[in-house]
Amino acid sequence: MSQHEHVRVAVIGTGFGGLGAAVRLRREGITDFLVLERAGSVGGTWRDNSYPGCACDVPSHLYSFSFAPNPDWPRTFSGQEHIRAYLENVADTFGLRPHLRLDHEVTVMRWDNDELHWVIECANGTTVVADVVVSATGPLSDPKLPDIPGLADFPGKVFHSARWDHDYDLRGKRVAVVGTGASAIQIVPEVQRRAARLTLFQRTPPWVMPRMDRAISGVEKWLHRALPFTGTARRGLLWGIRELQVGAFTKHPDQLGLVESIAKANMARAIKDPELRAKLTPSYRIGCKRILLSSAYYPALAQPNVDVVASGLSEVRGSTVVAADGTEAEADVIILGTGFHVTDMPIAERVVGAEGVTLAESWKDGMQALRGATAAGFPNWMTIIGPNTGLGNSSMILMIESQLNYMADYLRQLDVLGGRAALGARTSAVGVWNRRVQQRMKRTVWNTGGCTSWYLDAAGRNTTVWPGTTAEFRRATRTVDLGEYEVIRPPATCGRAQVLTEEAAR
Repeated sequence: MSQHEHVRVAVIGTGFGGLGAAVRLRREGITDFLVLERAGSVGGTWRDNSYPGCACDVPSHLYSFSFAPNPDWPRTFSGQEHIRAYLENVADTFGLRPHLRLDHEVTVMRWDNDELHWVIECANGTTVVADVVVSATGPLSDPKLPDIPGLADFPGKVFHSARWDHDYDLRGKRVAVVGTGASAIQIVPEVQRRAARLTLFQRTPPWVMPRMDRAISGVEKWLHRALPFTGTARRGLLWGIRELQVGAFTKHPDQLGLVESIAKANMARAIKDPELRAKLTPSYRIGCKRILLSSAYYPALAQPNVDVVASGLSEVRGSTVVAADGTEAEADVIILGTGFHVTDMPIAERVVGAEGVTLAESWKDGMQALRGATAAGFPNWMTIIGPNTGLGNSSMILMIESQLNYMADYLRQLDVLGGRAALGARTSAVGVWNRRVQQRMKRTVWNTGGCTSWYLDAAGRNTTVWPGTTAEFRRATRTVDLGEYEVIRPPATCGRAQVLTEEAAR
């Protein structure tokens, strides 16, 4: 590749969002694109998270592209290795390999007001110029490391769940696990079987529902291969059930009491100690934080080599780990299940827009993007899994495919405009969209459920989750409304940028 290759579209990231964007570009007849990936292989979060027990909490037939069904999923909830293999297969099946640029970590992307394109610089010295950027780095890509006094001087091993050290043998070790999120509850049962002692530091107990996982039979696989519509029907049923649940999360959180009863029964089957059960019982409405699925978590906590500390880790003194309530334990290794930079994604610091400010600076008062895709001041730039596109009960692949529809029409609109042109989201349109979303958010369980979650930013605003059904979002992102955008042309001879409204463009 030349050092200054110019392409029509540059996609950043090779997770579901990035590979999905690449496939959609090819299906739209666009082959002049590159996919830049910082790692040496595809997979995104399903490449990075390879900890023991890592699996998806969305059924496999729903957690896959509608245009790339997989009749051979081994389990109803597939593991990390199977999902990663699926993404590798997508890259091969749709001929994406020639477009991939692995080991190309983006350090900065700058908008050029004169040339109407993005200049993308990579850590390996490569520069790529692109008319349009599709950022698909995802919100679960950069681990969030806690600032704990003494942690840097811990004499043992320390690693984050998304940076698992597979060379480190946990057998016979004293292990401290920090956090009780989705990763931690999958890690704990695996570690408990290996460790001499496991101490779990729990700042807030999660609601945990039983995981109804099973092997998919050979008959089912044969049926889905021989009669593809059966796989489509299965996917549709899984989708429909989850769509019917949305109202309880977004409009009637009081209806979630029955779900809490199921979660409590799941706990009671394994936790017989009243004191431990009290520690593990949440005080907030189910759904306020992400609902977790596991049939092995509570049985692991009931084992004699496990201690549950109902307090967060606050200090490390040598090999002694100390909780906020003063509880102390000795540890040989600390495993951080402390989540990711979701509302403060580091990629935002690397995007420099038309006014010379970074996306992080533009979002200093909270992330917001028009229809979850485009930001004011950043022409011809869009994100996949942007602000307020997350889900609390269904598959993110549904939201990704909706955003791919929007991306495709965005590029069509640029074609219709003709010549050198860019589309910049109007500040007013972004504001209207964001106010509508936040108004709807007020009634949701995420805002009224009585908890603090990673859905909320530092100011307490929910800039992460979509407060509606996936069908609603699909309708909202079906086409681009040019009235929500400025059409930008190259500077006129007098040196002043020529900005056309929709009417003038016509």
